[in-house]
Amino acid sequence: MNLVDVNTLFPTDEKCREFLTRLRWPEGVRCPRCNMDAVELETEKTLYYCRQCDYQFSVTVGTIFNDSHLPLTKWFIATLLLCEAKKGMSACQIQRTLGISYKTAWYLCHRIRAAMAECDKPMLSGEIEMDETYVGGKGKTRKECGGGTKKRPVIGIRQRNGELRLFHAKAVTGRVLEKFLKDNAGEDVDVFFTDEFAPYKKIAKRAGFAHESVTHSKKEYVRGNAHTNSIESAFSLFKRGLRGSWHKLSAKHLQAYLEEMTFRFNRRKNSDLFVDTLRHMVTAPVLTFKKLTRETEAA
Repeated sequence: MNLVDVNTLFPTDEKCREFLTRLRWPEGVRCPRCNMDAVELETEKTLYYCRQCDYQFSVTVGTIFNDSHLPLTKWFIATLLLCEAKKGMSACQIQRTLGISYKTAWYLCHRIRAAMAECDKPMLSGEIEMDETYVGGKGKTRKECGGGTKKRPVIGIRQRNGELRLFHAKAVTGRVLEKFLKDNAGEDVDVFFTDEFAPYKKIAKRAGFAHESVTHSKKEYVRGNAHTNSIESAFSLFKRGLRGSWHKLSAKHLQAYLEEMTFRFNRRKNSDLFVDTLRHMVTAPVLTFKKLTRETEAA
């Protein structure tokens, strides 16, 4: 699916609504309140009615599209641009491309990212790699990133030839690393690959995983099958997006951008990525502007 295809297949809001209806209710329209069958009303705007609970609704109610005054045709274009841009796309670029305000573009992008985060994530297995990196601010080493630095730690777990997980953590400690590993790796892990960071050895022992590490401080990056190049390549891709597209991220929203990159990375070979993204958008819960902008503690 490319931009020409989107403009050709979905030239009007009506066509967009028809497609979203098929994605949301493949077996027929159901009421979002009571899950009973609903009928289409003969109105200018496509609406449905549930006799069981006397509820009138549209296909976008209770979804990421909820209460949006932006035409669905522009929603579809923005979705394609975000899911097909390998290094992401900034709200400023969406603003210029769609001819909308920056505030609208920013909110639009974050709602699409929220839908990307609302997806099932199977447990990783086989050969997995785990590492951490730091984004923003100054300093490169773990020691330099301590104290009052503005750098933010990101932990990554990747199954070789498989899926990726990225997390914004408050700190990189053994307890935090072990929690992320337990949350994302199943019991059928064959080998756990890391660098020489001391907590990894203890974590692998408690989890019962075979563990191999490389000593980066001695310029050892590959030893036989032991390396962390797979997870580091994912870190590199995210940082290229940070430098080339987004430029600056707040700590508050860093996890949202990590989720976007992870969603796109794990589906990079899917021919129906655009459709898959829309499918998540009609099943993800509502994200209000108030909720998005409220003050919260960074993850």
